[in-house]
Amino acid sequence: MPSASLATPLETLLQALTAACMAFYGSRLVSVAVFGSVGRGTPRPDSDIDLLLVIESLPRGRISRMAEFQTVEDTLRPTLSEARNSGLNPRLSPFLKEPKEVLAGSPLFLDMTEDARILYDRNDFFQSALTRFKAKLDRLGARRIWRGDAWYWDLKPDYRWGDVIEL
Repeated sequence: MPSASLATPLETLLQALTAACMAFYGSRLVSVAVFGSVGRGTPRPDSDIDLLLVIESLPRGRISRMAEFQTVEDTLRPTLSEARNSGLNPRLSPFLKEPKEVLAGSPLFLDMTEDARILYDRNDFFQSALTRFKAKLDRLGARRIWRGDAWYWDLKPDYRWGDVIEL
């Protein structure tokens, strides 16, 4: 859990972020989730804010998607400034995906099965996708193994040469 001095500005920022995404993307917005240290509740003052935004009808290509997201970031400029004045150094690190890209799966979702915090989820789309992804991991016997403050995934502990691992 973040320190009390960081919790309030971080929550304020996450609420403003969700509202800005809803305002800009409108009915195209499907889900907003934070992951990484913010999702786990263990951010430091210099932690970036890892985001997954699920949006319908995104432009093709990362550069075009990020250019579109810039409007959200511009809207958040005053809130980001307030967060900095409160001791945070927030940097937004968004991943923008269409629903079909989420349904195709991604290694990005491995840690999210354990520590994503969903801020907005129309019709439980992303929660359902994570539940299905987690079920695949469970069928494989996958597990996240911690070594101190770091971890790795053992996706198939009973792996045999030639086995195919599908996520």
